[in-house]
Amino acid sequence: MAPEEVTDPGYDYLRAPLGDFLERMGSREPTPGGGAAAAVAVAMAAALTAMAARFAGDRLERGPEVIARADSLRLCVAPLAEADARAYAKVLGAGALPREPHPEERRRAVRSALSSAADIPLAVAEAAAEVADLAAQVAVRGNPNLRGDATAAALLAEAAARIAATLVNINLGDNDDGRRHRADELAVAATTSALRAVDHTQSR
Repeated sequence: MAPEEVTDPGYDYLRAPLGDFLERMGSREPTPGGGAAAAVAVAMAAALTAMAARFAGDRLERGPEVIARADSLRLCVAPLAEADARAYAKVLGAGALPREPHPEERRRAVRSALSSAADIPLAVAEAAAEVADLAAQVAVRGNPNLRGDATAAALLAEAAARIAATLVNINLGDNDDGRRHRADELAVAATTSALRAVDHTQSR
């Protein structure tokens, strides 16, 4: 498959019907893949967080700020699903370069493309960790009738953070420039937040 075929310029990830998006994800097309799934999961988690926070009323300290931040994170992270596909297309393009007569140039091109591609899941992990924290706040201090939704948001964000951190590690390979450590930190932070939400929910 040619790299340009990975991303269809006429296909809008954010406006496509959910069923169509899932069909594409389950097909033999290389994208959308894990990075897109993580980005969409964070966007859904942010939307759930904002929704639950809107029903919190005076229970949630700085409720309007939580809502505004969750909405902002959703708008920022959702486009990363398509950005991940574009980054992967560049990786495929580098991999399609001829191995001979300059194999080292091809290796450098592939490593460079993978290094750049790691920035997308890292950004997803950053958003996921923050969404998980916001969701945990809503689960603990918000409307108890929407505690399940807020906890679901925290768990979705945690899963996305762990996926994203894994993809950062895969893309970077043995290139240790600090991004791998940062991604792992974000995954741990998201897990901590999700556990806070779950523990509070189960203690009720």
